[in-house]
Amino acid sequence: MGDVDDFPPYPSGLILAGRRVVVAGGGHVAQRRVPALLAVGAVVTVVSPVVTPAIEGLVGAGEVTWHERGFEATDLDGAWYVIAATDDRAANELVSQAAEERRIFCVRADDATRATAWTPAVGREAGVTVAVLGNREPRRSAAVRDEILEGLREGTIVARHQRDRSAGVVLVGGGPGHPDLMTVAGRKALMEADVVVADRLAPRELLSELPADVELIDVAKLPRGRSALQEEINRVIVERALAGKRVVRFKGGDNFVFGRGYEEVLACREAGVPVTVIPGLSSPIAVPGIAGIPVTHRGIAHEFTVISGHLPPGHPESQVVWDAVARLNGTVVLMMAVQNAPAIAEALVAGGRAASTPVGVVCDGTMPGERTVLATLGTLAHELEAQAVKAPAIIVVGEVVAVAHPEAFGGRAAGEARTGVPRP
Repeated sequence: MGDVDDFPPYPSGLILAGRRVVVAGGGHVAQRRVPALLAVGAVVTVVSPVVTPAIEGLVGAGEVTWHERGFEATDLDGAWYVIAATDDRAANELVSQAAEERRIFCVRADDATRATAWTPAVGREAGVTVAVLGNREPRRSAAVRDEILEGLREGTIVARHQRDRSAGVVLVGGGPGHPDLMTVAGRKALMEADVVVADRLAPRELLSELPADVELIDVAKLPRGRSALQEEINRVIVERALAGKRVVRFKGGDNFVFGRGYEEVLACREAGVPVTVIPGLSSPIAVPGIAGIPVTHRGIAHEFTVISGHLPPGHPESQVVWDAVARLNGTVVLMMAVQNAPAIAEALVAGGRAASTPVGVVCDGTMPGERTVLATLGTLAHELEAQAVKAPAIIVVGEVVAVAHPEAFGGRAAGEARTGVPRP
């Protein structure tokens, strides 16, 4: 019989829920291992003279028991599994020996050859737990795990007939536009769909990845008229779901931020159709952030307000109190406001906001043609025309724009007030 090191490990899935697990050591290795143990329901005891702030936080929350001292062999009494994660080889050897005597499997963070168990690179996707052991090569194990998980997410490993095909509607927010900013859950939902109903602001590159048998319905080709269009979308998604199809309603941004997503939820509920929601990155926050403009900044803006600008101030159907908005000290983010931006700027100035208030207009955010046009409330109308700004664009109003672009606003420092007067 060969040496023990000549044999590969025997892979097995441990059920640790409700069972005692001991982690000897409280450093960064332990900090990485403890959350994974808690996630599978293990009852975790950490034995170490000191622990990281993260572990101490888990102790304070009652999730972990901490013995504030060095390891003792009796710490393993009643344990099912142990991790030796100290930075002292002799201490780890003591843990190994105590585990061996009690027939408890032991992981060694310092020397896998002295261990009786190895920690695999683990991930979960589509109801599958993936665990990879790369012959004591953790980076390789993690790389292989990630390749497998990506295949599961994109449907290239598990055949479509094995995926969730239950009838119903899934509302998927596609984020600000770039396909890389789509959530993992959103991509997975697309790969599971029988029908995809997509609008023009959804990341359309992802549609080319759909299997050939998926029915793709372009919202732009449905009957026109704003109200009529939404009613037709509601009808289509409900009709397909009642026919036994799994329908993904794919839209840009987030479903519930000026996306009429909840109207679709209500339509599904009224028809008795199961409906779930997968939010997307919200464009009024994500797009300025990607363009380098924070919507809040310490000492500058303690709040931000997102407003639809599809109706101008004074319009009988407008629900925005522009005088109140003008009195806010923080950031105002305007969506769907390119056409009405000059009137909105006038209303904000008339309500008391300084005409010198910085404005940043992020056009085609996250897309290849992205650009940022800078102005003030007083010059916004001119700059929009001079720079030929077209929708889609997100308009950010407030001193945060000057924080991001001090050179464009007279070198205004981050601590200056709304009026441009330096703070004492």
